[in-house]
Amino acid sequence: MTSRDVLFTLLGLVAGASAVLAVTTRQVVHSALWLVTALGALAGCYLVLGAEVVALVQVLVYVGAVVVLVLFALMLTRAPIGRSDEVNAGWVQRLAAAVCAVAVTGLLGTALLLAAGGRAVVVAPERGAAQPLARSLFGAWALPFELLSLLLLAALVSALVLSRDDREH
Repeated sequence: MTSRDVLFTLLGLVAGASAVLAVTTRQVVHSALWLVTALGALAGCYLVLGAEVVALVQVLVYVGAVVVLVLFALMLTRAPIGRSDEVNAGWVQRLAAAVCAVAVTGLLGTALLLAAGGRAVVVAPERGAAQPLARSLFGAWALPFELLSLLLLAALVSALVLSRDDREH
């Protein structure tokens, strides 16, 4: 076991634990901050695998844009920040969600074991280089990339419209 394996395992554990905390915490802002931690740890996993460009895109797009958009939407729509009894799920719904989570985890784990088996993953640094990624993003994926940016802009404008008070008219 190399130091890369240990670092990858630690980052994976941090990402998994913070993702669970992001889903289970009752504070919306705390959930967004745990999401930042999970996405940052995932970017660290990409760095360990030698995909520096993918890690940079992970930080810029997800941590820098999506989480900030979520926080702005929370602030602009005046959503309740603290605990709210209206949106808390009962124990039956929590149990059903936990059972579904364990089932999906088992399904994904089984699929990965069947697909990869006992083979070792060989890290190919050239696959995470900027040139093939840029060709892919700005070639065939340019239109979906621009449509996604328009969708995020529409969400931000919608949050601004929803946050306006009706008495301001």
